[in-house]
Amino acid sequence: MRSLGTRRAALGLGAAALATVALAGCSAGQVAETALKNPSVYGVNSDSSDSSVFIRNLAVAYPGTAGYPAGADAPLQVGLYNQTRQAITVLVSSRPATDVAGVVSAQAVGLSGGAAASSAPSATPEPSGSSTPSAEPSAPGAATRPARIEIAPLGSVTFLPEDAEKLVATGLSGKLVPGQSLNLVFEFSNGAEPLVLRAPMAVPLSPASRAPGIEPEGEEE
Repeated sequence: MRSLGTRRAALGLGAAALATVALAGCSAGQVAETALKNPSVYGVNSDSSDSSVFIRNLAVAYPGTAGYPAGADAPLQVGLYNQTRQAITVLVSSRPATDVAGVVSAQAVGLSGGAAASSAPSATPEPSGSSTPSAEPSAPGAATRPARIEIAPLGSVTFLPEDAEKLVATGLSGKLVPGQSLNLVFEFSNGAEPLVLRAPMAVPLSPASRAPGIEPEGEEE
């Protein structure tokens, strides 16, 4: 038989153990909930061949369930991050993706709006795709300039569809709808190998509107 002191000690240890288990359960629940959360921004993440430039959250702006018709312009979203202590210029263009279903290209990729771009440095690469940035974009009045993007040392540049200066793919080669992607080429002034990426359609911020419902049989208004 345990003495009163022993029983009290046992009860105290039991309560402490229960409290520890409860706290552990709460902690595990919090970690699990965090682990199940999806990232707030959807897109492709990649690095240049020498890891000098990080490309993050690359996607085509979501226009609705109908997508973009052939020949249309499509705003892009992307973040470019320079990991070096030297300025790097990134040139974005497009090229056809041969024998790949669901992947379209663009006649050109350009910058629209914002301040006029300065003259490109001699180290800036030229597009290696099948087409160069066009001086006449597909949408009337939407003037664009070649997508030569200079990133300061250890700096970053981001583009979003709502920004004053936009990164736009002009003249889509075919219809682009959710579930398909756009073929893009990134070239770097520091000699890193060109990087070919397929930008998917971004995830909508709100659900698409639902079609009118059908009244169940036998239900009267």
